[in-house]
Amino acid sequence: MFDFLIIGGGIAGVSAAARLAPLGSVLLVEAEPNLSYHASGRSAAMYFENYGNDAIQVLNRASLEHLSTCSGGQGVLTPRGLLTLAGMGQQGAFAEILATPGTEQISFDQARALVPILVRDACAGAALTSDGLDLDTDLLIQDFLRAAKASGTETRTDCAVTAISRDGGCWRVTTAKAEIRALTLVNAAGAWGDNIAVLAGLPPIGLNPCRRSIARTPAPAGLDVAGWPMLMGVEEDWFAKPDAGKWLISPADEDPVDAHDAWADDMVLAKGIARYQDFVSEEVTRVETSWAGLRTFARDRTLVIGRDPLEPSFVWTAGQGGYGFQTAPAASELLASAITGAPAGLGPEIVAATSPDRLRK
Repeated sequence: MFDFLIIGGGIAGVSAAARLAPLGSVLLVEAEPNLSYHASGRSAAMYFENYGNDAIQVLNRASLEHLSTCSGGQGVLTPRGLLTLAGMGQQGAFAEILATPGTEQISFDQARALVPILVRDACAGAALTSDGLDLDTDLLIQDFLRAAKASGTETRTDCAVTAISRDGGCWRVTTAKAEIRALTLVNAAGAWGDNIAVLAGLPPIGLNPCRRSIARTPAPAGLDVAGWPMLMGVEEDWFAKPDAGKWLISPADEDPVDAHDAWADDMVLAKGIARYQDFVSEEVTRVETSWAGLRTFARDRTLVIGRDPLEPSFVWTAGQGGYGFQTAPAASELLASAITGAPAGLGPEIVAATSPDRLRK
């Protein structure tokens, strides 16, 4: 018998394990052969304080100290910056970008000094967000996992959940390897979150998995891209960024799909690359590899954290969307507060904004 059974081994599940392990016995199960197999292992994560809605931004800011000082004090953030580019006819969207705190318009010459492959005639405007930071996703996962295991957390992979029932005041969970009993069930199953709820006899809350595709290409013209900022189209319909000497390009797609082991759609990738290609002089001639992950949103695009009002021993940490890594420190603390009943440091408005209650009304 475990105090907490966490279903899902991505950033939501691993950070939850780190917070809950000091409170009781924890077992984390993952259906795949490895932790962080799906969305958490396929993220081109960055940290932006002003990314997301108001509630998400509060979680971003509350997570910054941990992200800056974890992993033995070295943190998981490094400077990157974001260069947003507007084409002809995109002045309205560009004006909205300039209203974002921390963002300033720069000249084309300044933009090209940062990214020498930009084409002057294609750029109607350029804006630099200097506080955009690369986030080392693997390092953050490993840091939370070390903390969880140091407090006694057990992990099991290749352990898909096939049935869930209530039995004598506890959960009985059948997996591919064994039957598990636990007092509290934590649903960190990402795109499969609603599936887990249904297995547990609860109605779904309306999670919406969306595909995000990425291509890895050689660095443009063989240039050293390590110091380049991330690039993004002003309408967020493409982005590109350095990655270990290579160059990532994404159509920034957000296509609703069923939960599955996602893969990139070649036509979607091609359209995104074409939109990127309009702004640069170097043609993309080869894609070395491509992949896709599922970003899963609640209907209001805010995380879902806390006890289900229909069954308080069923706890949600879901709907991370594109914000999972940069909100993980604060979101997992909020989860622990919801379970223990201790006051949340983020205030009652954030508790209400993230609570599953809002999706049961």
